[in-house]
Amino acid sequence: MTLDQYRSTADKLLKPFVSVADSLGLSPNGVSVIAFGFAVAAGVAFYLGTPLWYGLGALFVFWNGWLDLVDGALARKQNVASDGGDLLDHVLDRYADIVILAGMAAGIGNYALGLAAVTGVLMTSYLGTQIQAVGLGRAYGGLLGRADRLALVGFAGFLTALFPGDLVAGLGLIGLLLVLFTIVGHLTALQRFWGAWSDLE
Repeated sequence: MTLDQYRSTADKLLKPFVSVADSLGLSPNGVSVIAFGFAVAAGVAFYLGTPLWYGLGALFVFWNGWLDLVDGALARKQNVASDGGDLLDHVLDRYADIVILAGMAAGIGNYALGLAAVTGVLMTSYLGTQIQAVGLGRAYGGLLGRADRLALVGFAGFLTALFPGDLVAGLGLIGLLLVLFTIVGHLTALQRFWGAWSDLE
């Protein structure tokens, strides 16, 4: 995980957005839903797969990630942080991951690669919460956190809009990114499993 280390810096940049959301009467849950809407828009954009749509998809991914930070900061500002809000945020984040990756895979017509990437990402998240469920605390270890994945998807979308076409083994930048998510996701899940298994013995 890399970008998550800069959360305190991001919190400072969030203040104007949090103030605007608060002044508009938005709730943290409402912001979470809006963030998910941007994820759906990104998935559709990547599915359409033209340079223009890839560029727009990258912007939608940025707003999904940014608003995913705003909702938590808004909850703290309004003093309404709750387990229910945390649950909704996590559920929508997982659906957002699915929609974005599915759109990327459908856009390049490689559904098998999309399935491999989605399961890698979801198993990483599942192992984190399952380890917590057995009393070992929430596991966040791994090479790529959600913020890192969203940043990579955004950059890949912009670069694909500028430089479409295949790069390696018939795969363009989007396809190669799905390969990365597949490998890193499953390795991280196995890493978390092995670490928890060792702690339980």
